[in-house]
Amino acid sequence: MTETHLQKRPIGYARVSTFGQTLDSQLEQLREAGCSSRSIYKERVTGARPDRRELLRMLERLEPGDVVTVTRIDRLARSTFDLFGIVKRIVDAKAQFRSLAEP
Repeated sequence: MTETHLQKRPIGYARVSTFGQTLDSQLEQLREAGCSSRSIYKERVTGARPDRRELLRMLERLEPGDVVTVTRIDRLARSTFDLFGIVKRIVDAKAQFRSLAEP
């Protein structure tokens, strides 16, 4: 299958920093953007940690054509350096990255 014929599978990633916060708003936005509930990785952990279990699990499971979707960039990474590293892993998997808040 050529890259132009890859099926685009929306993969969502939602994160909050503390247990007092809720994922509800992010989950609703990701579902509205086409992510099924089964394809959304969720976690409650600070974005400063590079060893986030669900993030790493998502990155390991990416397939060519997948579209990683977040509601805002800061849900994926807390620093520009970390963001570049994560997006590089997404691109290396021949997947794409999409932020709903930042076109």
